[in-house]
Amino acid sequence: MCGIFGVFNHTQAAELTYFGLHSLQHRGQESAGICVSDGEKFHTHRGTGLVTEAFGNDQHLQLAGHIGIGHVRYTTAGDTGLLNAQPLVFRYTGGRVAVAHNGNLVNAKRLRNQLERQGSIYQTNSDTEVVPHLIARSGPPIEQAIPDALRVVEGAYAMLFMTETQLVAAQDPRAFHPLALGKLDEGWVVASETCALDVCGAEFVREIEPGEMLVIDTEGLHSQTFMQPSSRSICSFEYIYFARPDSEIDGISVHNVRKEMGRQICREVPTEADVVIGVPDSGLAAAIGFAEESGLPYEMGMMKNRYVGRTFIQPNQELRRKGVRMKLSVVRKAVEGKRVILVDDSIVRGTTSGRIVELLKAAGATEVHMRVTSPPITHPCLYGIDTARRMELISATQTPEKICQKIGADSLHFISAEGMISATDRNDSTRDRGHCLACFNGSYPTPTC
Repeated sequence: MCGIFGVFNHTQAAELTYFGLHSLQHRGQESAGICVSDGEKFHTHRGTGLVTEAFGNDQHLQLAGHIGIGHVRYTTAGDTGLLNAQPLVFRYTGGRVAVAHNGNLVNAKRLRNQLERQGSIYQTNSDTEVVPHLIARSGPPIEQAIPDALRVVEGAYAMLFMTETQLVAAQDPRAFHPLALGKLDEGWVVASETCALDVCGAEFVREIEPGEMLVIDTEGLHSQTFMQPSSRSICSFEYIYFARPDSEIDGISVHNVRKEMGRQICREVPTEADVVIGVPDSGLAAAIGFAEESGLPYEMGMMKNRYVGRTFIQPNQELRRKGVRMKLSVVRKAVEGKRVILVDDSIVRGTTSGRIVELLKAAGATEVHMRVTSPPITHPCLYGIDTARRMELISATQTPEKICQKIGADSLHFISAEGMISATDRNDSTRDRGHCLACFNGSYPTPTC
């Protein structure tokens, strides 16, 4: 999962993109980059770490231009480090193009092998780079080259492209991940989440539609459907975990969905307890909903160190372990001597959950009953979440009873898939009401290679 941001027709495009990336920092912490155009030339800076680290010397203030795109990266394909930081910038017969990608291309390896045999020379090992090579083979105009390229790839891609004079947004035909359009004065903004529009003072206009390419230039907006939309397959984890609670997806409040998930899991398994707490941050809204439904008091039972990133998206297990120890601490007086309902968004590997239960019991909680607002994750995600191997997923090999024992909880319950879907209240008649449930049931919406 990554975050992308683009702006058209703003005199401070780089600075605006910098602020937009800040609001999307939760979507990627490994690298950040900005590329702007002044109408004739590109100006680019990329760096590793958080946005503030990548632009530690205010390099964004040195990027002059009125069109810009930016990217924060969480590795799902390719190595970590500066080599694969985006936006990627390339030249083809039609000029220069920059690209920023959120998602994962499931057929990238096969396409790369084909293109290399035909003479393509790659500069990164990112799946995104197949798209520039496909664009180069198609040739100008860019309005035709981009659709030609995207019709070849499979998987999840919310993408931004920038030429010297244009900003282009493209969404895959299933719209796995959100991409929102906003209006800012005489210009336009496109971002992975609506919270980035709010931060920049842009007015939300609409979502980029499945299979749509939107070209923005001095003449306005030009939309085309480059692929027939398939059944919507919004990533369920956008609602469960990834998106910021102040964002909306398809007009649905992420915060309200998480609260309703808490209410739903309470209805599914009523539990005697003394207090409800949530795991900061993505478990807090669900804990509030659980407390409201159960009538139990809600407490801020855990504190989060705001200077430590999201442990789930750390690139390896050792960093995740260290991150948990650094990130969370217990408010002892809120849980001491009490039976605690602990609400969290998911259990992926079990690292965080076991450590949290341990911390709560060390602080004096007499019982810890864990409630999880996603179904058991049993299959790897192919569309933007780094769970590449099934054996990494604790629910793929162990029953909820075994997991409960392993993490040291007194009871454990996962929300049902039906309950999770119901909580979003999506008005969608397609399969699973427009959700991708592949990580829960192994039913992938696209070919897998």
